Amino acid sequence: MRKQSTSAALRANDARDKVEAYLYNQEQLGLLRFITCGSVDDGKSTLIGRMLWEAQMIYDDQVASLKNDSRKHGTQGEDIDFALLVDGLAAEREQGITIDVAYRFFATDKRKFIVADTPGHEQYTRNMVTGASTADVAILLIDARYGVQVQTRRHAYLVSLMGIRHVVLAINKMDLVGFDQKTYLDIEATFRDFAQKLGFDSITPIPLSALKGDNMLTRSAQSPWYSGATLMGYLETVDVSKPATHDLVFPIQWVNRPNLDFRGFTGTLTEGSVKVGDTVRVTATGQTAEVERIVTFDGDLEIARAGQAVTLTLNREIDASRGDVFSHATNPLQTTDQFEAAVVWMSDETGLSGRTYDLRLGTQWTPASITSIDYKVNVNTLAHEPHKQLDLNDICVCKLSTSKPLAFDTFANSAALGSFIMVDRFTHATVGAGVIRHSMRRAQNIHRHSHVIARSDRERLNGHKGKVFWFTGLSGSGKSTLANAFEQALHSEGYRTYILDGDNVRHGLNKDLGFTDADRVENIRRVAEVAKLMVDAGLVVITAFISPFRSERDFARSLFEEGQFVEVFVDTPLDVCESRDPKGLYQKARAGQIPNMTGINSTYEIPISADICINTTNADNSLAVDILKSKLTPL
Repeated sequence: MRKQSTSAALRANDARDKVEAYLYNQEQLGLLRFITCGSVDDGKSTLIGRMLWEAQMIYDDQVASLKNDSRKHGTQGEDIDFALLVDGLAAEREQGITIDVAYRFFATDKRKFIVADTPGHEQYTRNMVTGASTADVAILLIDARYGVQVQTRRHAYLVSLMGIRHVVLAINKMDLVGFDQKTYLDIEATFRDFAQKLGFDSITPIPLSALKGDNMLTRSAQSPWYSGATLMGYLETVDVSKPATHDLVFPIQWVNRPNLDFRGFTGTLTEGSVKVGDTVRVTATGQTAEVERIVTFDGDLEIARAGQAVTLTLNREIDASRGDVFSHATNPLQTTDQFEAAVVWMSDETGLSGRTYDLRLGTQWTPASITSIDYKVNVNTLAHEPHKQLDLNDICVCKLSTSKPLAFDTFANSAALGSFIMVDRFTHATVGAGVIRHSMRRAQNIHRHSHVIARSDRERLNGHKGKVFWFTGLSGSGKSTLANAFEQALHSEGYRTYILDGDNVRHGLNKDLGFTDADRVENIRRVAEVAKLMVDAGLVVITAFISPFRSERDFARSLFEEGQFVEVFVDTPLDVCESRDPKGLYQKARAGQIPNMTGINSTYEIPISADICINTTNADNSLAVDILKSKLTPL
């Protein structure tokens, strides 16, 4: 018994040693992240499935399940359909397409891999961008029977946009064209001609049959004319290393304060390195301090490098929090609040100039708006086309403005500081992703001035606090009538007031705007900015605009301090508004003469939590005025 136990223990130790040796060796290998992309049915999922099969990363029970699934869902008759290893969603198997991004891990003796299988359909372009955002190499598949397609060009452009510099041109299904060399060469030439402007460092064409395994792991006898690398040979040896940088980029994720004796700044170094004794700088404030300790779960370090998650403690207290970015004091980062970017729109909700979104760059968050849409990129020809709005899967070059300066760099120099996402402020859904092309030079030369006379001085002279009452509701709801009654009551009591009404503003400040959604957004943005200046002058400002979109009303509120903005929802039913029809607009809209009439053929988004709700159907204006006056703030 003892002899058997000893033998078993030796076997266990030997197995453990082998596992530890394997894990150690794997850690020494480089990690390559790559994506597969291309047009629909070019064989992306089949290619990844074949890779997993050839790399022996499939267990026996998975093989049995794959054979059963191939008979049930497969497209290869009695043969194994390797695409089913990756297409995990039921909808994907039923339709034979990839919808979501599927990630798979596998390894060979030479390298570790994380592969993202991205969808080919145009409506899932946003998913493809997600997969490309972290990849080093793109395998761009082309069906040899059809050559370069529109979606091939789209994905090539997106791959370039997301900073991937190495492309494998995987000309697949060569078995269906008899491994014809001319077909292969024609496709390569067409793609290279298109890709001249995309800035790839390398384009490596490989003739393949992912289904049969030709030129996957070993060179195929079917293509004696091809002498280049196999697909796996290329992936195992391609050099994707980037030039080392000494510039420190350390976004703070949180302030670590477990007790009164410890205060550190936790985050992941995205670029460069930092060592104990280095002087670091808070980009937003310019404060500096020396690094005292570099703390990790496994003990302190003398130096930390890009990719490591650490906590830095400093030799003195400084004001820094989540969203701030450390750099070396001798090499500070740039900041900007206006920049040009290429934006990929990922939402069914249209993106409009002037509308405010939340923008995230690294750990930095700020409200931001699209100030202009310069052009849309035609991914088939790379032509620049005029465009007024951002629709799903559009790729547009835009100018953006943020409410505070951000630490940034161009995407060409830094993926960490040059890429961002845009988030809807109400649904919190990601609506866009972008890469910064350059800062707007004027942003560096415009500074706020503090004046000797402050708002409080003006308010004291006026005898009351400045405030804005923002009336919103349908046309005919009674906004202007109520606003006028309110102003008359305030004027008689000595208040300094001004009404901003839709009609009078559109005769001057906004006479260049129409009534499209984009123009409506810009109309309200300008009015909100003017109202802010008037409140700063100590006035009580009364606005009467339909202002149909919550996001714009929310933007208007965000410009003011707590208590300065009162949203008044004139909640009069549509049928009452239409029966009044003081300008004959509803009648024209019903006749099809007005294409963007709010409440008829254009949306009005009802306020969710207005400060005051008033229904003017049978309401007494004097009672409504008293309710409004209750919101005034005395000195």
